[in-house]
Amino acid sequence: MKTETPKAIIHDELPSYDKAFQKEFFTLKNPRVKNIRSISVRNEGLNSVVERLNGTVRDREKVMRGMQTKVSAQKIVEAMRIHYNYVREHSSLGKTPAEECGIKIEGENKLLILIRNSVLG
Repeated sequence: MKTETPKAIIHDELPSYDKAFQKEFFTLKNPRVKNIRSISVRNEGLNSVVERLNGTVRDREKVMRGMQTKVSAQKIVEAMRIHYNYVREHSSLGKTPAEECGIKIEGENKLLILIRNSVLG
């Protein structure tokens, strides 16, 4: 099974990443994969966000002993996205990202409420 080609590869400026990008993704045909070199995790920039998200996913995936198929991996990532955005309080916001955007989920067990709403929905 062939997977989709990504729209972009985001990385810090480690030379080996550029070399790997050239080998695996460089082409003169359109659409081309963008090679986005972002600054390191110690500074502001997109790479720090990507590295943090990768750490979160990796921590969870280790406990689950791997994502065995593309379908199961996608389900796990979607569940994590919902939990991160609607259930888990963000450490610096003091509320969930959804609440920061004005989406309120009333009740003690937000996950159960989301599940009920999706079934009734």
